[in-house]
Amino acid sequence: MPGENLSRDEAHVRAELLSVDGYEVVLDLMSAVDEAEPADGPRTFRSVTTVRFRAATPGASSFADLIAPSVNSVTLNGRRLDPGSVFDGTRIALDGLAAENVLVVDANCAYSRTGEGMHRFVDPQDGEVYLYTQYEPADARRVYANFEQPDLKAPYRFEVTAPEGWQVWSNGVEESREGLTRRFAETAPISTYITCVVAGPYHYVTDTYTRGDLTIPLGAMCRKGLAEHFDADDVFLVTKQGFDLFHEIFDYPYPFGKYDQAFVPEYNLGAMENPGMVTFREEYIFRGKVTQASYERRANVILHEMAHMWFGDLVTMKWWDDLWLKESFADFMGSFGLVEATRFDQAWVTFANSRKAWAYRADQLPSTHPITADIRDLEDAKLNFDGITYAKGAAVLKQLVAYVGREAFLEGARRYFKAHAYGNTTLDDLLSVLGEVSGRDMAEWSRAWLQTAGVNALTPVVTCDAGGRVTELAVLQEGDEPRPHRVAVGLYRLETDGALVRYARAEADVAGTRTVVAELAGSERPDLVLVNDEDLTYCKIRFDEVSLATLRSHLGGLTDPLARALCWSALWNLTRDGLMPARDFLALLLAHAGRETDVGVLQMLHVQALTSVNRYTAPELRERRGRELAAGALRELRLAEPGSEHQLTWARFFAASAATEGDHQLLLGLLDGSARIDGLEVDQELRWDFLLPLTAHGSVDEAVLGAELVRDDTASGKQHQVRCLAARPSAAVKDQAWAATVESDALSNALVEATISGMQQSSQRDLLAAYADRYFEVIERVWADRSIQIGIHVVRGLYPSLQDSPATVAATDAWLTSHPDAAPALRRLVLESLDDLARALRAQGCDAAAG
Repeated sequence: MPGENLSRDEAHVRAELLSVDGYEVVLDLMSAVDEAEPADGPRTFRSVTTVRFRAATPGASSFADLIAPSVNSVTLNGRRLDPGSVFDGTRIALDGLAAENVLVVDANCAYSRTGEGMHRFVDPQDGEVYLYTQYEPADARRVYANFEQPDLKAPYRFEVTAPEGWQVWSNGVEESREGLTRRFAETAPISTYITCVVAGPYHYVTDTYTRGDLTIPLGAMCRKGLAEHFDADDVFLVTKQGFDLFHEIFDYPYPFGKYDQAFVPEYNLGAMENPGMVTFREEYIFRGKVTQASYERRANVILHEMAHMWFGDLVTMKWWDDLWLKESFADFMGSFGLVEATRFDQAWVTFANSRKAWAYRADQLPSTHPITADIRDLEDAKLNFDGITYAKGAAVLKQLVAYVGREAFLEGARRYFKAHAYGNTTLDDLLSVLGEVSGRDMAEWSRAWLQTAGVNALTPVVTCDAGGRVTELAVLQEGDEPRPHRVAVGLYRLETDGALVRYARAEADVAGTRTVVAELAGSERPDLVLVNDEDLTYCKIRFDEVSLATLRSHLGGLTDPLARALCWSALWNLTRDGLMPARDFLALLLAHAGRETDVGVLQMLHVQALTSVNRYTAPELRERRGRELAAGALRELRLAEPGSEHQLTWARFFAASAATEGDHQLLLGLLDGSARIDGLEVDQELRWDFLLPLTAHGSVDEAVLGAELVRDDTASGKQHQVRCLAARPSAAVKDQAWAATVESDALSNALVEATISGMQQSSQRDLLAAYADRYFEVIERVWADRSIQIGIHVVRGLYPSLQDSPATVAATDAWLTSHPDAAPALRRLVLESLDDLARALRAQGCDAAAG
């Protein structure tokens, strides 16, 4: 990625000089279906861009952004410039600017196989070609020449020529068509990174949203091969529910005309908020049976992206420092919207257990940063789409709602939209309106929550008298810097039927290192104290000894699903922090997970259990614990209600944890029909779930996987097969996987990811040991030569985390010491992987000490 970066300082200088009045982008995509691959270089398409812009200082110089194999011509104000002189592969030098300027760039841009720019996908099922664009933070320049920064907004007109039989969409509605060329309506002023084109023989479904005088045409699309699985009615249902809610609470009509939603292949993200043309990963179309948690996740993403139409598209951050201004709000609004407007009224449980786990991890890495981050350049920006910007930011906004009140928060949002529509903002712009409506000191709140990093831990200390009454309940706050927390503290008692029920609750403002909750004095002695009950703030919950003992015996008896999720989350944090041995977490799971009613929480527990065995268990105990976990999973699978989503969840977990020959024989029997578990339907997706562990343990071979691909000859099937092939327990196979991902760029982004995940099997530590040294030899070259997205896949995915020993820590430290000038984003990825490894070793030490 040489020369592709853009610094904040460069962007600031350019924004001071330039104002953009509009773009006309003409794309010729006919080459997408050419049967022959080019003899030399990448497959390309023609892109002709006309940009009208003003310069504050006539005679000044600047540059436009473009990443393209070649440029045919560059014309500035009617003056032809020599492409060989002004274009360096990533930038076009613009000298002698006038007060008003017209730039015309005719280029040959490359189709992408990495999910960045104009991604081209050939469906193995039917040979059809599908295109879509993905730009955030700065890949629009791979498709057309532009000024690639969020604060140079402008209106856009797109004109696209595409093969016969194709449909084409962009941000605006199709305005006219002549032959194979479509012209789209001019957009409102938007940033480059949210412009979009989708083209191909997509299956397309339409509907309409109406609210008073407002009518919004709705569309949803997917590949033809997924049409039979596409439940567009449910997508439209959630979409309409979201529009109802956001129009009511934002009091600002949706500003971008139509609303299309495209589910596209080989997508790197969950989704992208392109106004009028939202893109999603096609995995949100379910080919087999899934749990309600999967539908909830999809609905959350739909509402998250819709919230961006206001937070991010209508009002956009000036630079990526304030990325949180859109992502934190959208993440909060995703869960808020689910609870307020849809059937997923327990979404805050999912948020507490799953989403915040992402935040806690990110906030304890050495790369942690304030929610308002210091983003020096585009590489920094790419890595800051993280658990802090999204989930911690959303949790802090949830705390802000408790702090200023719901109506004040929403009124602040309404004023923010009206004051800054189609503009760009910073933190101060938001704080000023929130201060106006709430009367609170938002500067102090911002310093505590947005401008400092790290997570605090809250621990209850309970003192009782001889009669069993609370004389004092205090909350201790630990962390680098105490913050103000609005919390609810719940007291729970154990009933005679084994249920844990709350009998007292008090809200308090926790500040400083010790806060007494006076309202709870005089209460009967609790069996469990839950600080941050109802999950009002962002913190790690700790327990007193009595509460912890209660949870060991009666966690499954907690009747409130949110309280139960908070306790599971707290126990997992204790395990990650090396304060509770993995042995104890696994014992809690085996004792109580079978009673967990929330399937999303259960799925998260299964992920954490596998991490506990594979990463946090002492090496000498790992095999035995793995067998115990698989036995427990099989027991719960047989006990689960036939045909239920819990049964499906336990079936997947049993496959992932299968540890013995008997386990593998049962999986083989379920695949060939010789074994049966009442109610369990082994559909195609579940078949692949079973085949991966069987392949990793050598129970099936390449021929079996080939036959399965014949059975499921689809894009999804191909990804599954590639993952399984890389999982085979063979040194030659691992060499092939390494070469395919590190030494070659032939694989698409999705197949790179599948190959790496298949290669890295926790049961194959010995086979993978040979790649530890090779990793450190190649990562700087990979980072320099490959796209950012592929670089992230390789650097994160191939880090030798399974070589969990002090020697790997030393090797990583040695690389960091000897490469002080490596790209900061690359060093960050390596440093984060090192921290995860060091945490695993501490947890293993805790587990070994416990025996």
